[in-house]
Amino acid sequence: MKRKILVVDDEHMVADTLGIIFEKRGFDCRVSYTGAEALACTEDFSPELLLCDMSMPGMSGLEIVSSVTQKFPDCRVLLLTGHYTNLGSARKWARGHRAPSMIMTKPVLPALLLEEADALLHR
Repeated sequence: MKRKILVVDDEHMVADTLGIIFEKRGFDCRVSYTGAEALACTEDFSPELLLCDMSMPGMSGLEIVSSVTQKFPDCRVLLLTGHYTNLGSARKWARGHRAPSMIMTKPVLPALLLEEADALLHR
């Protein structure tokens, strides 16, 4: 059975590209561009891994992650940020949650992203 990943990024090109990368690797991948879309997606899709950008308009990445992991406590989390100033709040969030998580900065090489995703799913 394919592993399920939900990709959330307000930059459509980034989200779509990440979706393609994970689909080519054999994942069942869904892509959302807003927090509301991501939460609606989880109504019929139970992600095992949430790949989420931190800085988005409306609902922040950490708010999305908190909502998804409340509903799916075993969901792994891979946070992406293009802003180094977000790393402190991301690390603080990660210390307070039991699901395995990783924080990576953009841009990230696809091979490294896939490697970290695989590692999270095998923890």
